[in-house]
Amino acid sequence: MTTPAYRADVRGIDDFSARAFHELLKLRCDVFVVEQKCPYPELDGKDVDALHLRLLDGDDLMAAARILTPHDDGEPVKIGRVVVSPAHRRKRLGETLMREAMAACDARFPGHVVALSAQNYLRRFYESLGFVATSEVYVEDDIPHIDMQREARAQ
Repeated sequence: MTTPAYRADVRGIDDFSARAFHELLKLRCDVFVVEQKCPYPELDGKDVDALHLRLLDGDDLMAAARILTPHDDGEPVKIGRVVVSPAHRRKRLGETLMREAMAACDARFPGHVVALSAQNYLRRFYESLGFVATSEVYVEDDIPHIDMQREARAQ
């Protein structure tokens, strides 16, 4: 299956309209809290300082990820809240989203390791993108996770 046409959009919270940010949060809650039956603190205070990557088809939100910016030179940039809309699954958007996220990290934070906390069942998917496990499997919000990272890339 081919990847549908999309527009990648990376911006900070202050550059969103209230409706657009509401749509982003709704997608994350619909998938992580409702679909995965995992009550957790979605509004964790980190969105304010993060970059938000969206894949859009016109105004239709297809997928999104959050990029937590590093505060120090040795700190990794972190990708999280990786989500594909149920209406757009089976279109290889997860891979497309992650490639866009990694490109955004490399362009904005060259020389920084890229890290993430993956749901363990997605470990091979992230390994196919160049990530390696850096922890044992642990349980977070009743879901097995594993920490992973990809080496820093120079721009």
